[in-house]
Amino acid sequence: MIDKNTIIDGFKSRYNSAATVLSSAPGRLEILGNHTDYNEGFVISAAVDLGTTVALAKRDDRMVNIHNPSLDLTAEFSLDAIGDAIPGDWCNYVKGVIVEMQKRAFEFAGFDAFFDGDVPLSAGMSSSAALEISFALGIGKLYGIELENSEWARIGQGSEANYIGVNTGLLDQFTSLMGKKNAFVKTDFRSLEVETIDAPDSAVFVVTNSHVKHDLTEEYNERHERCIDAAKVLNVPFLRDADQQQLDDAKASMHILSYRRACHILGENDRVHAAEEALKQNDLTSFGRLLNASHESSKNNFENSCPELDILVDAGKALDGFYGARLSGGGFGGISIHLVDKEKAGDYKDNLESYIKAHTGEIPQVMICAIGDGATVEEL
Repeated sequence: MIDKNTIIDGFKSRYNSAATVLSSAPGRLEILGNHTDYNEGFVISAAVDLGTTVALAKRDDRMVNIHNPSLDLTAEFSLDAIGDAIPGDWCNYVKGVIVEMQKRAFEFAGFDAFFDGDVPLSAGMSSSAALEISFALGIGKLYGIELENSEWARIGQGSEANYIGVNTGLLDQFTSLMGKKNAFVKTDFRSLEVETIDAPDSAVFVVTNSHVKHDLTEEYNERHERCIDAAKVLNVPFLRDADQQQLDDAKASMHILSYRRACHILGENDRVHAAEEALKQNDLTSFGRLLNASHESSKNNFENSCPELDILVDAGKALDGFYGARLSGGGFGGISIHLVDKEKAGDYKDNLESYIKAHTGEIPQVMICAIGDGATVEEL
């Protein structure tokens, strides 16, 4: 996470005044439960120690000024003239949050903001959710808007689903808000009930970036539509309400892609429950096998992997200390996560970097990822 004093000092230098609110929100790892959130299913996830931090102060007009020093990004707009989303514009995520808050009739004026982050962009670690939640909480604290975490999550998710047009679920925002240090979060996305599961002491996640940038809009929405189609054929509200036997019995009545997408969702829900039991028993071998099975299902059923991710996952299988690996996040690029023996993680990271260089010619981004706390906000 970016040092908060760097953000506070940066705000003062940029605006010649002091910030009054500071908020931070982490990115996340999707451990198991791929694309299950919008099917009202189950997910195991974790907040990471990387995120976005923003300093804010009120303005006495309706203007919003935002600056990011690392990427030299600047935005200036009126709360009364936000307009439609601009394809590919980073500020869509912030504007979408504001639009969602305006829909709820919250009263707030303009603000100045200075932010930075260290979540890899377009990598499947939810840099977008970190941006949304840090700004949502910051604006809320600035103007005295108090909400439950579930509603802040809906505001962040609404930014993407309603303003930008990506039919995402609540996973990313929920994990950013609800994460706990050294613990996994298991979420039921029907009831929004959350359980914490202790992360294993003897293993860590090594995260590798495929450097394949993913624009999820078209592919994500197609997968979402196939899931809805399968649920309709099965005559259930969501795929969470079906089992594999029902799906197999109805296979001839649905499009083959709907069947395969549904197989993935049902399998992921089962793997989440099995993983919870394995983690409680500290059975890392079984947990690792579930990660491997998840990736195979993503590759063959949901088809949201890519050759670059498959290479990363397969490379790990030959290295000492490996338990299991899979893509994490929306897919179509982004990251793979590798469950690795903690004592062997350093060598594993080095060996994986060497493999990637030798086989792809790419300069790899490989990191040992710590599990961090959820979002915070404070007055300065």
